[in-house]
Amino acid sequence: MAKLSLFARRARRVRTALKARSGGRPRLSVHRTGRHIYAQIIDDAQGRTVAAANTLGAKGTDIDAATRVGKELAEAAKNAGITSVVFDRGGFLYHGRVKALAEAAREGGLEF
Repeated sequence: MAKLSLFARRARRVRTALKARSGGRPRLSVHRTGRHIYAQIIDDAQGRTVAAANTLGAKGTDIDAATRVGKELAEAAKNAGITSVVFDRGGFLYHGRVKALAEAAREGGLEF
């Protein structure tokens, strides 16, 4: 079996700790690429995506775009009746665009 990359090890560690303390809350999952950032709220109990947002149609790929995604996601979550989530950053470090998205989601009304 091949060794896991540092990213995969970090993602596994984060996800394992998250499941232990989620308490049945939906998961706010973040994926970041060089050009875009994607976020979705996933209900693991039902296995479906409740709300999602990304930068595919927006201009800019920086912190401002990530902030817009966080606000859009918080609004979509409110419409779906979700107020509390657990934050799944995957293997990404909590800084830059990931941090901006999380802070904007908190300002938008999500609790985590």
